[in-house]
Amino acid sequence: MLEDKVVAITGASSGIGLEMAKLFAANGAHVVMLSRNEQKLAEASNQVVGSKEAVVLDVASFEEASRTAARIVDRHGKIDIWINNAGYGIFNRFAEAPMEQFEQMMDVNYLGTVRCTKAVLPYMLDAQNGHIINIASMAGKIGSAKSSAYSATKHAVIGFTNCLRQELAGTGVYLTLINPGPIDTPFFDQADPSGQYKKNVAWFMLRPEKVARIVLKAARTRQPEVNVPFTAAAGVKLFQLFPRLFDRVMSGMINLK
Repeated sequence: MLEDKVVAITGASSGIGLEMAKLFAANGAHVVMLSRNEQKLAEASNQVVGSKEAVVLDVASFEEASRTAARIVDRHGKIDIWINNAGYGIFNRFAEAPMEQFEQMMDVNYLGTVRCTKAVLPYMLDAQNGHIINIASMAGKIGSAKSSAYSATKHAVIGFTNCLRQELAGTGVYLTLINPGPIDTPFFDQADPSGQYKKNVAWFMLRPEKVARIVLKAARTRQPEVNVPFTAAAGVKLFQLFPRLFDRVMSGMINLK
């Protein structure tokens, strides 16, 4: 099903972005790896076996996103799947976090997703075919201490994706939202320099290879939303139905930063 598909992945130089690039290429897709760090992107590209190319893209620039989408279409005639994966987090208490952290995280995590979607969507609408996959987070559904800036960006991605899915119904363009829990990737090198949070939730963390497989399955089946792991998805349901009970039972576990 993925043979000859053109798949663009932002944030592809490490973590689940790199694992997705490996997996999609291994399953016959032509993968366009996108990242703003040229050196890391080149090193990551060398790890991908199959049809691939590496293109430097800073999702903080709409002009770059537009040029990149046009370049891919000019070269390959289409973009079948675009995965918005670029993002980062910094864990900090709200009272201590500078405004710049909120602004910059929102600019990359949320507005980066909006910019890239704006850039690629016209081509998909013209073709009446396409699939946009947005990588959000369980943090966008359940808040926790020290995550106000990061969780807000992912909450925004969730709301944006759900609204756009309704607008695009019947156009041939599909939207998928992936909400993973903590993943064992370099994300925590910046988000949690002390390593304390990562140590506390090590038993709960997802392997990036597993998340990549989940995204691959969603690309094939066009699932509208995937929440992983199951325990976190169950926690979301508990929070939605019984928020006070959730705070009593689960706050100790989710506030381990």
